[in-house]
Amino acid sequence: MNLPNQLTVARLVLTFVFVALLSIDGLPYGGTAALIVFSIAAYTDFLDGHLARKHSLITNFGKLMDPLADKILMCAGFVLLACLNFIPAWIVIVILSREFLVTGLRLLATAEGVVLAADSLGKYKTIFQIVTVIYFLLMIAAREPLFQWLNPVFDLPLLGPARLGLLLIWVSLALTLISGLSYVWKNRKLLSDG
Repeated sequence: MNLPNQLTVARLVLTFVFVALLSIDGLPYGGTAALIVFSIAAYTDFLDGHLARKHSLITNFGKLMDPLADKILMCAGFVLLACLNFIPAWIVIVILSREFLVTGLRLLATAEGVVLAADSLGKYKTIFQIVTVIYFLLMIAAREPLFQWLNPVFDLPLLGPARLGLLLIWVSLALTLISGLSYVWKNRKLLSDG
């Protein structure tokens, strides 16, 4: 297994660590640790693709598992934020539905011997989702000593959850829907019976 694929697998492992850190009530520095682990996992998304392209290490495993690992990480982030009442549950359901739909299309393509790589719109969607999750993880971490200095930032009218947080959520939702519809449209032949 080459280095980019190892980073993809590492992202999956880090996702489970992230979920555990954010799920355990009363864990000292749990929010700070969750922020750090999520940020590292998100960075591996950029790094594995960059290394694969730069060193010609693109594999079918990477084409399939890299976007899947991204989806698992992002879905975990949004589900946990919904559980913590930062994001409305219906928005998370829309995001999850899009991810299942795209994954289903990829499985259909694989059954026909075709590997569908992520497109640029999907990559922008992922970047914006990462920024959204990190914003709210920073809010959680700001309750703990290491990032407590950030608390005043979230009290500012334009940078608080009522403005910036809401904007990030809505833009993430819009990009999720647009990229999902675009992906379905580009690959509509997979859905036809003829």
